[in-house]
Amino acid sequence: MTEDQPPPPGGPSAPSPMPHIPEGFRGLSATGLSRSFGAVNAVVDMTLHAPAGQVTALIGPNGAGKTTLLLMLASLLAPDAGSISIMGIDPVRDPAAARAKIGWMPDTLGVWEALTAREILTTMAKFYHLPKARVPGRVEALLELVNLSSLADQKARVLSRGQQQRLSLARALIHDPEVLLLDEPASGLDPGSRVALRRILRRLAAEGRVVVVSSHVLAELDEIADGAVFVNQGRTVLAQSVEQASGQGRRYAIAALDPAALASALAALGVPFTDGPGRRASVSVAVEREDQAVALLRDLVTAGVDVCSFAPAVGALEETYMSMKVEQS
Repeated sequence: MTEDQPPPPGGPSAPSPMPHIPEGFRGLSATGLSRSFGAVNAVVDMTLHAPAGQVTALIGPNGAGKTTLLLMLASLLAPDAGSISIMGIDPVRDPAAARAKIGWMPDTLGVWEALTAREILTTMAKFYHLPKARVPGRVEALLELVNLSSLADQKARVLSRGQQQRLSLARALIHDPEVLLLDEPASGLDPGSRVALRRILRRLAAEGRVVVVSSHVLAELDEIADGAVFVNQGRTVLAQSVEQASGQGRRYAIAALDPAALASALAALGVPFTDGPGRRASVSVAVEREDQAVALLRDLVTAGVDVCSFAPAVGALEETYMSMKVEQS
């Protein structure tokens, strides 16, 4: 097993791989996508439905085909098989119309590192044929949104990784797209910038946009996403709402002022536990539902245990990821 691969099965059960698309669905839809590069099957059979007004997370190990899928959704790569709909537009048949609706943020800023942040956004505005009179105001508004106003006239090459990521997000938003495709947007961001990104993406979804986020920072996705599509080895494994993920069985980490008293109380309650993995003395217990977690905490306090920490050991989506039933490469 590689470092990026989920472990073997044994965790909570997962919902059915893909939900049925409701009639009148509005958003981004991809069905049965496949794409090969020579003998390498990067994407074998992927399906993804991302509704407008929600943030949809795309989760999977390295090499699962996430970036290839995003490139096809962005109309930058044609699928060998399958169909895509971007707000009702087929990007293969009408890429220009699809791109007018798509904001694409790759995992690195890419070209034009000799231009300033302001020049990059101004150039992108011209590419999308924004009215000349609107461009300066739009550029200033986006620089402020991503907290780069003070660096507007700095060349992109001198910006830090996190600053370049914020500039890349502004670049994707320049034409006010209805669909946002973001590949590792939190990479390189400091904690404050991650909180700001979370707020921006939630606001964009609340405005009725489609937001698709590919990320390895699963703890952040619990706070950003409404749902997730899990992929592995070029295939869709399952789709799950964050509400479903939060309601599934998961492990909780518990710490007390007196670890021996905590262990004794858990044993008396008949609750199996193992030592926690961290530096701080704690135990790990499996809990099937949130109401059972509430009951366990109440029982421990009633038993006189001075509990100082009681929380899920990992995020809800991370719990699903770590328990996915996938073939190991």
